[in-house]
Amino acid sequence: MAKVGFIGLGNMGGPMAINLVKAGHDVSVFDLSSDAMNSVVQHGATSTASANEAATDKDFVVTMLPAGKHVKMVYLGESGLLSVVNKDTLLIDSSTIDADSAKTVAAQAAQQGIAFMDAPVSGGVAGAAAGTLSFICGGSQQHFERAKTVLDNMGKNIFLAGEVGAGQIAKICNNMLLSVLMAGTSEALKMGMDNGLDPSVLSDIMLKSSGRNWCLELYNPVPGVMESTPASNDYQGGFMVDLMLKDLGLAAQAAQMSKSSTPLGAMAQSLYSMHSNGGNGTKDFSSIIEMFATKK
Repeated sequence: MAKVGFIGLGNMGGPMAINLVKAGHDVSVFDLSSDAMNSVVQHGATSTASANEAATDKDFVVTMLPAGKHVKMVYLGESGLLSVVNKDTLLIDSSTIDADSAKTVAAQAAQQGIAFMDAPVSGGVAGAAAGTLSFICGGSQQHFERAKTVLDNMGKNIFLAGEVGAGQIAKICNNMLLSVLMAGTSEALKMGMDNGLDPSVLSDIMLKSSGRNWCLELYNPVPGVMESTPASNDYQGGFMVDLMLKDLGLAAQAAQMSKSSTPLGAMAQSLYSMHSNGGNGTKDFSSIIEMFATKK
């Protein structure tokens, strides 16, 4: 059993912290929302009055925060986590942020002899609840092996992408591809429907053909084709349009820094931006199929 501090208990962080409690770890939690904290405390976690209190005297500290500015604010400065954690504590940030922010925190932690890893996740809210997330880590092999003590209780697939920051790059590469796949799948399915095809039949055909992909297999964007998907729940739950748009912005930023050519990623970013601006930001990202609605 490890002593774990968990900071950031939103739709992803809350279920992740609960899985650590269920695995037998001693978990102290903090979130600005008392309701979010209470939902985890009900499963056996200990509430704290601040992020620093949650991180004090711990074997591991896990953070799940909205953006790079929040990660730097929580970790850095005279009153940040780096001012209170032990040198034996392993810091694991599972936020999806820009790689430079992760590297900045890691560098300052290293100056104090403190280990830091970036470990963004893939798998959505359902994966967080089921403990089947994929963790895409950036850090040393030594820290990666140690991190498995807690990551294995929250995820099914644990990867080491490279040094600090590599986890963030790999994550946004994956999500950029996912956005392209979902937009393309939605476009194809809608064209078939506009020409009189049953979307369930068309999905089965494409699943057995060269167009097969994750969206068709597990996350069909057409309501009613798969009962368990957000599409069949009015596009509620899952991975919000605005979160996909955030990740596409990070991908565009990374592409600019490396001078990479990402025309399909740029097109997906434009589509999701238009979809969000249409009042759909809180819907699941598979609702992009609504962008291809036939105009009557």
